[in-house]
Amino acid sequence: MKVLQLGKFYPIRGGVEKVMWDLTRGLSAREISCDMLCAEEGGREVIHFNEYGRVICVRALCKLAGTMIAPAMIHWMRKHRNEYDIVHIHHPDPMACLALWLSAYKGRVVLHWHSDIIKQKFLLSLYRPLQSWLVRRADTIIGTTPVYLEASPALQKARHKTVAIPIGIDPVTADSELIRHWRNRYPGKKLVVSVGRLVPYKGYGYLIGAAKLLGPDYQVLVVGDGPSLNGLEQEVRDKDAGDVIRFLGYVDDSQMHALLAAADVFVLSSVMKTEAFGIVQLEAMSLGVPVISTRIPGSGVSWVNRDGVSGLTVPVCDSGALAQAIRTVCEDAALRERLSAGAMARYRELFTTSRMIDNTIAIYNNEKID
Repeated sequence: MKVLQLGKFYPIRGGVEKVMWDLTRGLSAREISCDMLCAEEGGREVIHFNEYGRVICVRALCKLAGTMIAPAMIHWMRKHRNEYDIVHIHHPDPMACLALWLSAYKGRVVLHWHSDIIKQKFLLSLYRPLQSWLVRRADTIIGTTPVYLEASPALQKARHKTVAIPIGIDPVTADSELIRHWRNRYPGKKLVVSVGRLVPYKGYGYLIGAAKLLGPDYQVLVVGDGPSLNGLEQEVRDKDAGDVIRFLGYVDDSQMHALLAAADVFVLSSVMKTEAFGIVQLEAMSLGVPVISTRIPGSGVSWVNRDGVSGLTVPVCDSGALAQAIRTVCEDAALRERLSAGAMARYRELFTTSRMIDNTIAIYNNEKID
């Protein structure tokens, strides 16, 4: 069996690319031939995992509406289409879909449906006929949660060939000295951490509102950068919440993991279905940190974080509910201990890399998944 993971871009920036990377790495480690084809603005390169797996980056001309414009991907697919038994294509990525369509590939297609196209309404109107072709063309459609598969309007006529395989990650490890550094930096504070790109759908305005309600016993730290930074910092000043919430910007993985491990609770305040899964929840859960997330209609976020088991879930766009949930977890030691154990247990049961790889191989072999 030889497999091609198709879609998105390099370097790894988001959840879709990370899943492709982890699948290619994990499958090749089990001596299954697997390549990953993606687009890169900087030019072409090949990264070898081992003798069974590699990442192939073709040159992109530019990035438009979140999609790499890469005619080289079409040329590469047409040239190499007969080398693969399975093309595992990752959606949403119109460029990858176009490349598959124009390649005239005749083998099996596994479609990984990470999310619907939510924000780019005009792009979707142009892309919808090709997207419909892709849904019909796919032999199997993988969703990251059963909730998202159920709710996606684009998949309603293809439910008979859908299957849910949750995203898996390796357990996060954190340096004990860095953990102590962050705890000592805010002595006596209940530490609340959030991680994500600073964009509107992440709902950080509501987290700022929650921070203002929490008061001086709490320190809320937001890790990440993005176009909304200036506006959010102005909102902090307007609400006089600067003593409680701070935006730290980008930090490297070692610092971010230490912050997660130091946290009393992790918060995902997203408000739109664009947040389809929330991989960062898994990072917190693998460390035994309780999660507070929002109940976004049609999203899998609150399926990942099970209310009362791995954390608490609250309505979207509700600063008061966020603040109350944070207080509930941080001020009830017995509850926090129970949710901490539940978070780690749920991670180990459902969200490991090995489980994701096992189930993906089962799909490739037309076998029943775990």
